[in-house]
Order: sequence, then structure tokens, then C-alpha cells
Amino acid sequence: MAFKSLTLVHQIANELREGILTGKLKGGDQLLEERLKHGFGVSRTPLREAFRVLEKEGLVEILPWKGAFVKRMGRKDVKNIFPIRANLEGLAARLAYENSAKGHVDEMEKCLEHMRLSIQGDDFAEYSRHHVAFHEAFINASHNQTLIDIIQNLRICTLWQQNTYQFYEEGFGDPLKVHREIADLFRDRNASPQEVENKVRQHIMAALDSFLSTMEEACHPSSASPHLLS
Repeated sequence: MAFKSLTLVHQIANELREGILTGKLKGGDQLLEERLKHGFGVSRTPLREAFRVLEKEGLVEILPWKGAFVKRMGRKDVKNIFPIRANLEGLAARLAYENSAKGHVDEMEKCLEHMRLSIQGDDFAEYSRHHVAFHEAFINASHNQTLIDIIQNLRICTLWQQNTYQFYEEGFGDPLKVHREIADLFRDRNASPQEVENKVRQHIMAALDSFLSTMEEACHPSSASPHLLS
């Protein structure tokens, strides 16, 4: 029974996480227990356990006597997350390069092609999926599970923000350019590990100002057009 309960908790958490990451559940939305109980066909206990799972991931905030809410992300949260993620992903890139494996580079090339096709089809969801896979290819190639787990938690927060604010970078071609440069560095065995690390770190930090601007636009809509995600 314990194993079944644990599986149920994570199934509920997965459904709610998907809703948050895709923007169906917005920052500040309350996760109403009665409605979700009937929707999932479950009791209150696994539902509350699922809330706790998402709270640990930084996606949900549980307030005493009020309930569970999708967490709002402010400028301070973004400024805290980006430098940490930039440095850790840079380290993962360095380790992956030093491992001299080739499989992850081939995977990155496949992701780049899918990203290009997604841009042609103006398909943000598909672009986002392959963009994540591009980064995960070299992160996993670091073969440092502790580092991989920490980055994964940070990327969940960032992806949530990306989808919630529909964050885009100007031009739609720029994201491909920098990712092309990263993949080329991984193929170049004459590059230094530090060069690879710096490129990934700089790429992520370069998106910070644009991301903050997009947050402002989301809070104060204007006639400005959206930007494509880094």
C-alpha cells in the first residue's frame, strides 16, 4: 500500500507540475483541494503530499490556514537563480568536455536541427522541448549525478518562468547562433575546458536582462512584441 500511495503522490505532482510549467497554472493561483480531489479522484492525503513535493521544488508555496498556491517569482528570485544556474551549467559543460565523450555532441546536433525546424514552424513548445534537451545532453555527460540533480531543480524553476512569461529573445535566430557556437566548441578538441565553461556561463547570464524585461512586460503589457526564449 505504501508503494501504491507513493506512486499516486508522484502522479499527482507530475500533473500539477506540468500545469505550472506550461503556464496553465499561473503564479498566485490557489490549488483548491476540493476541486482537485474530485478532479483526480483521490483523497486529501496524497494531494497534500504532492503539494509538499512541489513545495520542495520551489513551484508551490504552502501558507498556514490558507492553503497551497503556485509560487510567484519576482525579480529577486530570477536574479538569484540565473547566476547559480550559469555557473553550475558551465561546470557541467567543462566536465562533459573533459570526459571527451562524443555521444552528447551528436545529440546536441540533433537538438539544434529540431530547434531550427521549430523556429521555421513558429512552434514555441517544440522549440522549448529541444532547447531543454540540448542543455541536458552536456549536463548529463558531466557524469556528476549530484551536479545533475541540482541543475535539474534550478532548470525547473527557469522553465516555469519561461513558459509563464512567454519569454522570447529578439530575432529568433540569435538563440540558434549561440547554441551553434556551444556545439562547435564541444567538437573542437583544441578548445580549452575553460573556454567551453565560459561560453555556457556567458550564454545563460546574457539572457538575464532580457528575461527581467519580459517579466516587466508581463506585469505591464504594452504593444511590444514577445521575445523568443534563450
